[in-house]
Amino acid sequence: MQSQNHYYAVIFTSGLNKKIEGYEEMANRMEQLAKSQDGFLGIESARNEIGITVSYWQTLDDIKAWKTNSEHLLAQKKGIEEWYDWYNVKICKVEREYSKS
Repeated sequence: MQSQNHYYAVIFTSGLNKKIEGYEEMANRMEQLAKSQDGFLGIESARNEIGITVSYWQTLDDIKAWKTNSEHLLAQKKGIEEWYDWYNVKICKVEREYSKS
């Protein structure tokens, strides 16, 4: 993550149903696409029974642009209709960051 005053995190949590054909490929494609977007800072993801993906962005406008990206919109639709039993999205402003390397 870049060192700066503040940035934004999009926290996406989800539960998959049993019909996951094509899900992993789409998730990988969306990660690559997100990395090419203006304002993208990074991504962290883990999946077990619950999936958690946190993407980091410079501005709220960058998040809005990602949300409305045409390819991302198609992936969202497919996720809602086919893959997710449930999902939740939270957008947060990150004021500080601490880490150990």
